[in-house]
Amino acid sequence: MSSLSIKKPGMINTSKLTAAPSEPHAATMDAPAEQSENPAAKYTGFVFETLFPPLLGLGLFILAWSILAQNSDGRLPGPVSTWLSAQELFSDPFYDNGPNDKGIGWNILSSLQRVGIGFGLAALTGIPLGFLIGRFRFLARMSAPIIGLMRPISPLVWLPIGLLVFNAAHPAAIWVIFISSIWPMIINTAMGVRSIPADYLNVARVLNLSEWKVFTKILFPAVLPYMMTGVRLSIGVAWLVIVAAEMLTGGVGIGFWVWDEWNNLNVEHILIAIFIVGIIGLILEQTLIWLAGYMTHGA
Repeated sequence: MSSLSIKKPGMINTSKLTAAPSEPHAATMDAPAEQSENPAAKYTGFVFETLFPPLLGLGLFILAWSILAQNSDGRLPGPVSTWLSAQELFSDPFYDNGPNDKGIGWNILSSLQRVGIGFGLAALTGIPLGFLIGRFRFLARMSAPIIGLMRPISPLVWLPIGLLVFNAAHPAAIWVIFISSIWPMIINTAMGVRSIPADYLNVARVLNLSEWKVFTKILFPAVLPYMMTGVRLSIGVAWLVIVAAEMLTGGVGIGFWVWDEWNNLNVEHILIAIFIVGIIGLILEQTLIWLAGYMTHGA
């Protein structure tokens, strides 16, 4: 207090404030920052907190698989023989020896094509329907019993209807994907529209905004997180359904390939197909999570 000089009543000259008392405080604040920026500590934390847990989980999974295979009297292939079979399988993934003997690459692409078409049609139909149902109460009440009745139905129940209507296996499989993946997009989009505060729509009504302005300036930015959640759930459902649908419809696809390998008693190829389905499903989901985060950033 002795270093302050008061020239006028109510005015304090801060130029004579000494910086000495603040230096120890600054030194104590800088110490943890320097410690956290230590490259060795950051590398160790990354290894033990990020890499080690999943690697440990995978190692335990392979160990359990090996023990189970050794005690199955040769009925279940082990990790080593499955890996060697996968190397041979993927050495020529796009060979073509006729309609019933194609490489694993062609089967994967055929399944992805069916999922893309069915999921795309479901998105083009389900998202606008979700906006309308969420926007207009009359439509919501009208569609509620239909959605409540259709949504719990098992996807494969729709396959005979698809075969009857389209009279072909390929469009019937696409139909099953469409009808199975449309509900999460409708429900989540409608829920997002209903969650918008009424004040926003009241302001739009006072400003006499058109429905297009209300959609582009209020509804779409607010509903985008809900809509992307529905899209992510739908792609998971679509990829799960395609394998079962292709087992029943035949043709070229990962589902039919699994069934064909089962008839050939090639269990190693079935295990490889399980990993392929899981890896592709994981890639699709992570891609949509990244896309949802990118689109909703700042929304």
